[in-house]
Amino acid sequence: MTVLPDDGLSLAAEFPDATHEQWQRLVAGVLRKSGKEVSDDAAEDALSTTLEDGLRARPLYSALDSAPDPGLPGFAPFVRGGRAEGNTLGGWDVRQRHTAADNGAVLADLENGVASLWLAVGAGGFPVSSLGPVLDGVYLDLAPVVLEAGREVEPAARELLRIYEERGVPRDAARGNLGADPLGHEARTGDAGFDFEPVAALARLCAEEYPGLRALTVDALPYHEAGGSAAQELGSSLATGVAYLRELTGAGLSVEQAAAQLEFRYAATADQFLTIAKLRAARRLWARVAEVCGAPGGQVQHAVTSPVMMSRRDPWVNMLRATVATLAAGVGGAESVTVLPFDHAIGLPDAFARRIARNTSTILVEESHLARVIDPAGGSWYVERLTDELAHAGWEFFQRIEQEGGQAAALRSGRVGEELAATWAARSAKLAKRREPVTGVSEFPNLAERSVAREPAPEPPSGGLPRVRRDEAYEVLRARSDAHLAATGTRPRIFLAALGPATAHTARLTFAANLFQAGGIEPVTDGTFEDSGATEACLCSSDALYEEQAAEVTASLKSAGAAQVFLAGRPGQYPGVDAYVFAGCDAVAVLSATLDRMGVS
Repeated sequence: MTVLPDDGLSLAAEFPDATHEQWQRLVAGVLRKSGKEVSDDAAEDALSTTLEDGLRARPLYSALDSAPDPGLPGFAPFVRGGRAEGNTLGGWDVRQRHTAADNGAVLADLENGVASLWLAVGAGGFPVSSLGPVLDGVYLDLAPVVLEAGREVEPAARELLRIYEERGVPRDAARGNLGADPLGHEARTGDAGFDFEPVAALARLCAEEYPGLRALTVDALPYHEAGGSAAQELGSSLATGVAYLRELTGAGLSVEQAAAQLEFRYAATADQFLTIAKLRAARRLWARVAEVCGAPGGQVQHAVTSPVMMSRRDPWVNMLRATVATLAAGVGGAESVTVLPFDHAIGLPDAFARRIARNTSTILVEESHLARVIDPAGGSWYVERLTDELAHAGWEFFQRIEQEGGQAAALRSGRVGEELAATWAARSAKLAKRREPVTGVSEFPNLAERSVAREPAPEPPSGGLPRVRRDEAYEVLRARSDAHLAATGTRPRIFLAALGPATAHTARLTFAANLFQAGGIEPVTDGTFEDSGATEACLCSSDALYEEQAAEVTASLKSAGAAQVFLAGRPGQYPGVDAYVFAGCDAVAVLSATLDRMGVS
């Protein structure tokens, strides 16, 4: 036995272990000072955060927070990864998306770190006839190709296979996915007339002659982009995958062959822990489906940084969001990751945006060594518990879809759309109240920043589930302000009346300036109200100074022509004050009404 020398670094070894109950009592004591009388579990609940799907994130997790055994990487239930080696053999597959017939952009990506191509063909992309020129110079035996062709999947797939044959690519060397996704197409467009027979024929061809090609994609992005929660995304993907297994086995494929034809696509968001848990839960859920069907249970995952989180204002912040989302996708065990360029929400990405997108993965893999550890989050009490809770929530949503008659029936009855809309309505309320901040949009906007211009991207398929963005309500407000600026040469303005010394007014002055700029309203803090060019004003100071000066200053502002006077702080009884702005108020409603009064259409 080796005895370690006493190095004087025993730290807390001489202190007794603290218990959970002791921690709860300390928490209760702190909360009591803030006026909350709680104790024991209620004290812990007071610090918990409510998530979507009925989940709660608690402030403390310990070994007492049990979760089912996640198994080992590469083995059922595949929570810890679909492959025993994880992404340690070179990192994940860096997959870049292209919607324009730009061979130069494709080659530049492949020469600078991208491993596979995701090509949008047909509606929402470039013509099928351009597939050959786009792939000119691409080593097709080295670079997998994934298609997204909607209703044109059969001609696009046949064209890709023809290109393989023409360029002498051995059939066992072809890699990628033909991208058939009839239910995903229906979710996007509302088009229910997709014939599955050609898809089954492609799947049979891949199973028999192209062992490295898959025929179908189970794309959960339509449900995520319609405002769905993580559990709804999981449940919809399961229901879609089950529907495809039924169709393929009914067309003569074995269960093993059918399961091997599916690749699952999920959104990765800047909520890193939820994304990690979602990808781990997805593999566990699909393993359960496969177990019931008698098929191998591994799930091949393609993660895409969320389009919903991408903002059009201050798009540079999207780089940071994408970095966190990519980290989460890698830690969650996705085999392939697509980082959408930071200008994705604006139009076609330029060379700089594509470069930053592909280098995001490269830095995380090569410099941060993120792929050197298999399942880095494994063993975290929080992640394991969240994975388990999310798996149950996703399974529950899947069961509701199956009770409706399956994914196709649930889409056509409107059940899926209704549930997604309800989730997005609840989230929209949080966004409007800035309980879920959007940096650069609802928080810390910069009205002086020049907008980023890009060439228009192909119009994506529509007609089915909506596409939402976190910034959409604020984008409407900012667009009104931009139009006013273009028409008059100035933005709508509001005068911020700071009362007392800086120590008294700075916090609320900063808050009010931030809030009004989120709606494109320029705050004016210097000079007098008469010189500001504003028609409305907002008082900013401490509660004590409001008691002394609010009534007098409000009267003065109104006599000077202020049509509306706000007060930054909780509603009170201040004579003459018309409205209050405070943390948690409905910022979108306040800003919209203010622009209406200012005549900003």
